[in-house]
Amino acid sequence: MARMSSAPAGSRRDQIVAAAAELFARRGFHGVGIDDIGAAVGISGPGVYRHFRSKDAVLGHMLVGISEKLLAGGQARTAAAGDPAEALRALIRWQVDFALDHPALITVHARDLANLTETDQRRVRRLQRAYVEVWVVAIGRTVRPAGGAGTGPDQAGLRAAAHAVLGLINSTPHSAVLDRPSMAALLERMAYAALTVPGW
Repeated sequence: MARMSSAPAGSRRDQIVAAAAELFARRGFHGVGIDDIGAAVGISGPGVYRHFRSKDAVLGHMLVGISEKLLAGGQARTAAAGDPAEALRALIRWQVDFALDHPALITVHARDLANLTETDQRRVRRLQRAYVEVWVVAIGRTVRPAGGAGTGPDQAGLRAAAHAVLGLINSTPHSAVLDRPSMAALLERMAYAALTVPGW
């Protein structure tokens, strides 16, 4: 494989994380060695240690990073929306795009969270809870009429709905059988319809 030693450090770290995500998704965290990751980006296994102290650190950087990205993106999109329904649609679109564009990361996140260090697990779970709360607020503002405090589902119901719809969208590594635009449109319609169906 051609070496890429001229790549700047920042992009090399990104290359290592992207290659590791693909390898972890295919083989599982424990099925991948540091030499495999290095070979995937054209450097030696020990060369990876110039960028990450260990394979655990690669996984931690990967999963903390995507959790931070999802939270920041969700917050930005809901803040920029003109009304509650638009905010919910923007949030759904953000998650759908992420899931369709990064299926390996979705797979690794679902399967290898337990392989993080305890510190990184706590960080990821804290970020995940904050991201779910962005969804809870967006769903609540959409399914409850203006001024309708106390009507509609309670916080536990909103949180359960958020987790259910995230599960639907994040199933795409296993269910994305249509072309990307068609799959994105289908997921967006299904998620919005599920969250706004009357009577729940």
